[in-house]
Amino acid sequence: MKFIVSSHILLKKLQILLGVVNTTNTLPILDNFLFQINKNSLKITSSDLETTMSTIIEIESESSGEIAVPAKLLVDALKNFAEQPLTFSTQEESVLEINANDGKYRISFVPAEEFPKPIEIKDSSLTSLSAGILSKAINSTIFATGNDDLRPVMSGVFFQFSSENITLVGTDAHKLVRYVRNDITSDGNSEFIMPKKALQVLKNILSDFENDLSIEFNETNAKFTFENYTLSCRLIEGKYPNYEAVIPKENPNRLVIERVLLLNSVRRVGVFSNKSTNQIKFKIAGSEMNISAEDYDYSNKAEERVSCNYNGDDIEIGFNSRFLIDMLNNLDCNEICLSMSLPNKAGIITPNNKDDNNEEITMLIMPVMLNSD
Repeated sequence: MKFIVSSHILLKKLQILLGVVNTTNTLPILDNFLFQINKNSLKITSSDLETTMSTIIEIESESSGEIAVPAKLLVDALKNFAEQPLTFSTQEESVLEINANDGKYRISFVPAEEFPKPIEIKDSSLTSLSAGILSKAINSTIFATGNDDLRPVMSGVFFQFSSENITLVGTDAHKLVRYVRNDITSDGNSEFIMPKKALQVLKNILSDFENDLSIEFNETNAKFTFENYTLSCRLIEGKYPNYEAVIPKENPNRLVIERVLLLNSVRRVGVFSNKSTNQIKFKIAGSEMNISAEDYDYSNKAEERVSCNYNGDDIEIGFNSRFLIDMLNNLDCNEICLSMSLPNKAGIITPNNKDDNNEEITMLIMPVMLNSD
């Protein structure tokens, strides 16, 4: 088996696929990339059993065959090559030889038979959407997901398709983000929960693509196909929480403020908050908001005043500064609207000046009980 390929093109593809490979695997074969050569086409696959990703590269070859090559070793080696054609050829005793302009390198490979076979998705539903829109939707929701092994459904993003729109939701019970696209619809109603790892791999590469991608799914698996990539994964089993029920409908107290102004203020003041609660306090009256934090254990304290546009009753409410920073960082609007009702009810953050009427982003943040002065 022999083929010639560009070092930079190969490295770029392998670095993406490496995101699927676990640092520790129960099956040694999963430490490898699967190389499948069919004349001028090289298909490369990585898997951790739950998530599998493959891509196809054009090469110069007259060979066919398949081998499994150590993933991290190959990527680490390619990082140090200048752009040049590399010649790969299999030698005796399971050795893969790489010939470059100025050197020769040998890597042991293993037979490909043990590599897991790709998942077949039967009785599936199919939909398509723009890679850019899916990238935005994942970025807007994935940070709000949880890491609690006892509540696995909250460790993924909930996808909901209907004849009216598509909705993605992420929550960890302390914060929640709902992302809706009203310009994308589906023939029927369907839903699934995508695991965080597969979404993280997609998130890292989708911004480079402009065309549509297809999503094929059934009750147990989903497959995303775009450009020369295919990513399939096992879905999270279980029923997603009724997120609509926790979003308060009546929020008469309405604060409008520049996003970056509030973000920077919360960052500065949050440094002085208690490290276990990250609590900051908003005291809002008229056109002024007082943002404060205090760590009683170390006598650390901070306070800032910022101008805002506020309609509602005077209110004092506490939030987790880290959660607020995450939310404000994942919005790209100039102004945000923070809607509230009572100090013990969730606050709702939405963009105040929407650039796209087909997009709706709703962020919910639970309050933190204020320390008594």
